[in-house]
Amino acid sequence: MIYLKQAATTPETDHQDVRDLVQVMLARIAISGEEAVRDYSRTFDKWSGDIIVPPESLKAAADQVPERLKEDIRFAHANIRRFAEAQKATLSDCAVEILPGLTAGQKQIPVSAAGCYVPGGRYSHVASAIMTITTAKVAGVPHIAACSPPRPGLGIPPAILFAMDLCGADVILNLGGVQGVAAMAHGHFGLPRADILVGPGNQYVAEAKRMLFGQVGIDMFAGPTDSMILADASADAEMVACDLVGQAEHGYNSPVWLVTSDEALAQRVILRVPELIASLPEVNRESARAAWDNMAEVILCTGREDMAQVADRYAPEHLHVQALDLDWWLGRLRAYGSLFLGEETTVAFGDKTSGPNHVLPTSGAARYTGGLSVHKFMKTVTWQRATRAAARPLAEATARISRLEGMEGHARSADIRLAKFFPGETFDLGVEDATA
Repeated sequence: MIYLKQAATTPETDHQDVRDLVQVMLARIAISGEEAVRDYSRTFDKWSGDIIVPPESLKAAADQVPERLKEDIRFAHANIRRFAEAQKATLSDCAVEILPGLTAGQKQIPVSAAGCYVPGGRYSHVASAIMTITTAKVAGVPHIAACSPPRPGLGIPPAILFAMDLCGADVILNLGGVQGVAAMAHGHFGLPRADILVGPGNQYVAEAKRMLFGQVGIDMFAGPTDSMILADASADAEMVACDLVGQAEHGYNSPVWLVTSDEALAQRVILRVPELIASLPEVNRESARAAWDNMAEVILCTGREDMAQVADRYAPEHLHVQALDLDWWLGRLRAYGSLFLGEETTVAFGDKTSGPNHVLPTSGAARYTGGLSVHKFMKTVTWQRATRAAARPLAEATARISRLEGMEGHARSADIRLAKFFPGETFDLGVEDATA
C-alpha cells in the first residue's frame, strides 16, 4: 500500500469550544424552556416569527415550488418510501415454545414520537427531509416533528417545507441548531417529547444530539461526511475524479479517498480533480478545494484484496466500487455505511433520490453500525408466558442459580410459585429442608 496523496489533517469532531457552548445552551433551555429557545432563535437564526409553521404557510410554500421540482421531490419520496417499506417487511413478530408450556416471543413497536432535524445553512437539504420523515412515517411513528433553520425574513425555504409536508411531518418548526434539537427533545411548543432524534447537522447539532443521548435516543453520533472510491484499471478516470469532487463539496472537513490498483488511473485523477474543482461555482469551490487539499488521500494497492482490506479499515460512510466483478466486491466488503456498485450508480444518487437512506455512519462508525432505517424507529421487545407445569423447572433452576449468586430475593420469587403451584412437594432449591 503506497500513499500517492496523503491527508494533511484529519476530520475534527470534538472541539472543546463547541462542547462548552452546546452544554451551556442545553442547560439554559432545560431551565428556561421556550423562552430560551426563542432567544437563541433570534440570536442564531435571526428569526422572531412563528415557531410552529401554520397550515397557510405550507400551502403558500407549495404554491412557490415549481411543478417540475415538485415532481422530482415526489419521485425521490416514492423511491425512499418503497425501500423503507421493503425494510419494514423484514421485521416480524414471532413466538416460539422454548419448552413445553413456556412460550416466548418478540414484538415490533414503533417509538411514539420522533424529531427530525433537516439542515439548512448553505444548502437547502430537501433530501434530508425526505430521508428522515418518510422513514419514520413508514415505521409507523404516531407523531413526527421536524425542524429546519429559518432564513431571515423568509422562514424555512419553500422546497423544504413542501417536502416536509409531503412526507408526513405532523408539526414543522422554524428552528435550527441546538435550539431546534432541544425543543423537540423537551417537547416544547406543544409537542410530545421526542423518543428519538434523527437527521444530519453541523457540529453543534451533532454535539447536542450526543449530549441528549440517553434522555432521548438518536440515530448515531455523526461527524463530517466521508466517501471512498475503489477503482481498478477498468474505471473511467474522469468519472472517478468527478465523483470525488462531488463529495468533497460537502465541506472543508469532508474526507474523500481513492483506493486503486492502477497507478496510471491514480495519476490522471490527481491531475484532473483540481481542474474540476476550479470549474465549480464559487460557493462550492472553496469547500471542495479545502477538502481535496487537506483531507483527501490516494492509495495505491497491489490488488483487489489489498484494496478491500483498506476499505474495511477505513469503514467509509459511502463506498463506491468502480471495478470489475462487482459480485466479488459485494460479497467481500464488510465495513461501510452504504455501498454503490458500478459506474452506473453514484453516491449522489444515494444522497438524493435512489431509495436507501443517506443518513449514514461517519468517522469509521460503519465498523459497528449501519445507517438510518425503519429499524431505528422500531423497538424489538420481548414477552413470555408459562403454564404451571413449565414454571416448575424454571423455578427450581432460578432458585438455585439465584442463591449461588447471593440473590435471595430472586430465589424467593421462585420459591413462592413452587409453594403455591405444588403444595407439599419437596425441591432442591439450594437450601436445606426446602419444602413447599
